[in-house]
Amino acid sequence: MFKSFVSFVKEIYETNEFIPLHEPRFIGNEKKYVLDTIDSSFVSSVGAYVERFESEIAKYTGANYAIATVNGTAALHIALKLANVSSGDEVITQSLTFVAPCNAIRYCGAEPVFVDVDKKTLGLSALSLQVFLDEYCEIRDDGFCWNKVSNRIVRACLPMHTFGFPAHLDEIKAVCDRYNIILVEDAAESLGSQYKGQHTGTIGDLSALSFNGNKVMTAGGGGMVLTNNEAIAIRAKHITTTAKKPHKWSFIHDEMGYNYRMPNLNAALAVAQLESLPAMIENKRALALQYQEWGKNNSLSFVSEPENTRANYWLNTVITENKGEQLAMLEYTNSHGVMTRPVWVPMHKLAMNRQCQSVELTNTEWLADRLVNVPSSVVRHD
Repeated sequence: MFKSFVSFVKEIYETNEFIPLHEPRFIGNEKKYVLDTIDSSFVSSVGAYVERFESEIAKYTGANYAIATVNGTAALHIALKLANVSSGDEVITQSLTFVAPCNAIRYCGAEPVFVDVDKKTLGLSALSLQVFLDEYCEIRDDGFCWNKVSNRIVRACLPMHTFGFPAHLDEIKAVCDRYNIILVEDAAESLGSQYKGQHTGTIGDLSALSFNGNKVMTAGGGGMVLTNNEAIAIRAKHITTTAKKPHKWSFIHDEMGYNYRMPNLNAALAVAQLESLPAMIENKRALALQYQEWGKNNSLSFVSEPENTRANYWLNTVITENKGEQLAMLEYTNSHGVMTRPVWVPMHKLAMNRQCQSVELTNTEWLADRLVNVPSSVVRHD
């Protein structure tokens, strides 16, 4: 089966050369806009392309405001900070995730708490979240949700739209609202994905996007904070620009800030990529359909978009039968020129997180033993 899968992938990409997991495609005005930026000499965080990119991302996603950052982790950090996450707090997140959310939580001085994921969405489970809150938490007189075990405030919930598949946002938000917990979406992987007709990242109070080199579209690096709250947006831009107050010549900073503003050079690349994004997503959705049809005929199960969602299919994902088959697929494909990767080591298994509180993580561990990501770059049609 794995031999025929390798042949199928090479047929799709029309090459016998090494096939990466996900590489960028530059098919539009990338060189033109980047050269324009160089010619202007405004290559750092002051430049027209930064604001243009923010405006166009806001329009594309339907968010009221978008604030560009140097990378997705910085966007997560700022989103959590603007959710008032601070030292001694807790943030509920999923264990089946990249390390960035846990890092961002700790940048704020807070601790992650891990709940399970849904098998169908691969994202945070509203049921697991509800079970944790009902068993371990309570609303106290100050109006905050307190963890009765740790005696800490549970300030926020941070679900991730894993591989571009939207989590069950309505259910998660309903649970968060009942416990006065701020919902921050990690939409780093889901640019172009929709939940019930609404773009991911626009349902929570805040969200973060990523434009790393391996994402659906790239700025080389880069991230974005999305919000519908004007006051939050103004503060986000202020603190990501070193909290410098506007002045003709003086350097006045009114609080601790961060040098997180996206450079104009990256924004120029991103603006060009965004122009091609709709076509690239359609290309990726067509690729996903090819994989799924092949899988049905060859006893290989691929993850497909959950009901009431539209996924960008950032990474196409196989669910193997067991850990043994997962390892066999990884070994065969990678030794035959087709790059595949397992899901991340679950966060609760990393040494730095072993002291963190968690609930039963049955689905997380089941998926970690079975998921394999396969080549998902936009297919060239030269």
